[in-house]
Amino acid sequence: MSEELGKASYDCDICKESFLVESKFNQLKQIHTEEAPYHCSICGKSFSAGSTLTNHEHIHTGEKPFHCDICGKSFSAGSSLTKHRRIHIGEKPYHCDICGKSFSHGSSLTKHKRIHTGDKPYPCDICGKSFSQNSSLNNHKHIHTGEKPYHCDICGKSFC
Repeated sequence: MSEELGKASYDCDICKESFLVESKFNQLKQIHTEEAPYHCSICGKSFSAGSTLTNHEHIHTGEKPFHCDICGKSFSAGSSLTKHRRIHIGEKPYHCDICGKSFSHGSSLTKHKRIHTGDKPYPCDICGKSFSQNSSLNNHKHIHTGEKPYHCDICGKSFC
């Protein structure tokens, strides 16, 4: 704990993150130590924060208590609603530090950055060819299986 301008803060030795609230600091410590004291009574999955367990339990109950006030769509987690609302308001808080392009979701930025880095973390376990997105790998695998899951409604021809 450190004192700065009369405010106590809790500083993480591992990631250097600082917190004003001790409980938030303790949650971060549990993540670093992989301590997960909260357990789902239905499937047994463990979580480091009680709020994460609560959101997880909504999967089992089907409960979606978070509602978009713009379109009415419902979500099981508040964070999902926050991400969804960005569609309506056009918020794009994730910026590429290479080209400046902005995104609504952090995962979209991660995928985008692979254009610049050439990173292809999804290898085919059959031929070894790698892809920048898991969906591209899954489409590629149809070549090996011979599966043709896409069908033309007009001529009936199938494609992979």
